[in-house]
Amino acid sequence: MTARRLRAALLLAAVPLAAVAAAAAALKASHLKLTANRYRIEITAQPRPGCPHCRGEGGWWTGGAFPEMEACGCWSDRRELRIRLLPVPGWDEPPF
Repeated sequence: MTARRLRAALLLAAVPLAAVAAAAAALKASHLKLTANRYRIEITAQPRPGCPHCRGEGGWWTGGAFPEMEACGCWSDRRELRIRLLPVPGWDEPPF
């Protein structure tokens, strides 16, 4: 392999890597979580670590005999994006 072809191959390999690194940095800065598998790609919101209301916990527990978690607006009010890639295989038999 000549030096010119090696340089071109390395450049082509570096461009997608740089794009993935830039996308990961953008998602981390905006407190989003990217999940990808063969069936779907999901982008969901995560609690902000510096939120003054929940202090990064994502919510708080309400009092009472049966306490429940109340979600903080720093992440629960944001939309999530799902892109379906392949159909999920169905069950042949019931799971019970």
